[in-house]
Amino acid sequence: MPAGIPIELDSAVTTIIIQRPFKQQVEAYEEWLKEIVPLAQSAPGHRGVNIIRPHGSSDEYTIVLHFSSETNLRNWLESDTRRRLIEKVRPLLNTDETIDIKTGLEFWFTPPKAISKAAPPHKQFLITLSAIYPLSMLVPWLLSPVFSAAPSLSTLFIRALLTSAVIVGLMTFVIMPRYVRLVAKWLFR
Repeated sequence: MPAGIPIELDSAVTTIIIQRPFKQQVEAYEEWLKEIVPLAQSAPGHRGVNIIRPHGSSDEYTIVLHFSSETNLRNWLESDTRRRLIEKVRPLLNTDETIDIKTGLEFWFTPPKAISKAAPPHKQFLITLSAIYPLSMLVPWLLSPVFSAAPSLSTLFIRALLTSAVIVGLMTFVIMPRYVRLVAKWLFR
């Protein structure tokens, strides 16, 4: 597990795993993925997985795992099930896998591997603002029927908490991963 800045154990995390199967082992590696992905998806706190297959001259598979907390992530990464499956795939891999753990916000603005320059803070600010501003108007409007139907949820603090939770969830898991890819050329220039 990589050392670094500790992550709060209750914050959502994204893990980037890089694996490089030998060219002649790609078919066996793909079969292994079919075995491990459903098991990861059944792990407590699992919130999604994306597999980015090699393109161009690259031989890297990038597996992006989303978990609700670092605790749940570490439980999966250190589980006997995963250990057994990593031992099974190790002979198919050209190098040992690399694992990088990112918090939600940090992950949004991590440049692609081909780009060595990080996004400037003013561009991060503009992208985040342009995503949150419409959500800050749309989400309360969409939740207003819920607040009307359940007056106990209409108190200032509960309403703010629920609205914030929906906005942060949308930003972390739906909007920012796609939005940053969409504007990547401008963002990392």
